[in-house]
Amino acid sequence: MLPPVIVGVDGSAESLAAAEWAAREAVRRDRPLRLVHAWNWHPRQGAGEPATAAQRFLARRALRQAEDRIRRTCPGVKLDDEQIEGPATTALLQAADRADLLVLGSRGLSGFSGFLVGSVALGVVARATTPVVLVREGEEASDEHLSADDGSPSTHTGYRDVVLGIDLGDPCDEVIEFAFEAARARGARLHVVHAWHTLSPLVLGPGDIGLVNGPEQADEWLGFLTAVLRGWRDKYPEVEVAETVTKGRAQSVLVRAATGASLLVVGRRMTSRPTGPRTGPVTQAAIHHVGCPVAVVPHE
Repeated sequence: MLPPVIVGVDGSAESLAAAEWAAREAVRRDRPLRLVHAWNWHPRQGAGEPATAAQRFLARRALRQAEDRIRRTCPGVKLDDEQIEGPATTALLQAADRADLLVLGSRGLSGFSGFLVGSVALGVVARATTPVVLVREGEEASDEHLSADDGSPSTHTGYRDVVLGIDLGDPCDEVIEFAFEAARARGARLHVVHAWHTLSPLVLGPGDIGLVNGPEQADEWLGFLTAVLRGWRDKYPEVEVAETVTKGRAQSVLVRAATGASLLVVGRRMTSRPTGPRTGPVTQAAIHHVGCPVAVVPHE
């Protein structure tokens, strides 16, 4: 059986938005969908049978609410659910090991362009070996699509761009492939973005791009990006690709590029450092400040 798309639900508005997004993604991937509730998601009660019974009741209610919503909005998806006992981060990481993709909700910040991510979502993103997508509260199916001719929201128009943030110093196949697959499944354009900055002569090596004059560096980086993507274009000839290199801080460049996108894809390097798993500054910025769903793809 194909690994499912798994979504964590807890009854909150953001988890319901994540469940709907996950259902649409499961259909796009031709995968089953599994709703998972870690029934001590917010453990505030002491141990004992009464607390366990209450938590199980709330878990069933949260799962039923998500199921009902998905049946109305995405009736074609193959759906099941599961309750998992244990700390939420640990439970979701265990679920992710059996998943094709893990989807989690993120709390929207009214009046801001980003979202606040709770400790559970951050802990899962920092440790998961499976791609994790974070979906903000209020995400609708029409947000993935271009507006209709009259400017109104629509689910019958084409998909908005999938944006890939790429580090040309370390272009990772897992991240690039995820982005191309996402664009192919949507029939969307893939917009690949790299941010560059002028390096100090002290850190340059022989042949480094930073040795050329400032106005020529962008052309050099663009040529490098084109070369990196050449094989992927051949593998995915049906995917339209746009390439952008911009001078500036990667965090700022990526947040701007993702405005109006259907999905942003970024990478996270898995590490065994003594300090433990972590997300880098670019991924952190994307998680906290990008309004569209954000896919964080782990890689070696």
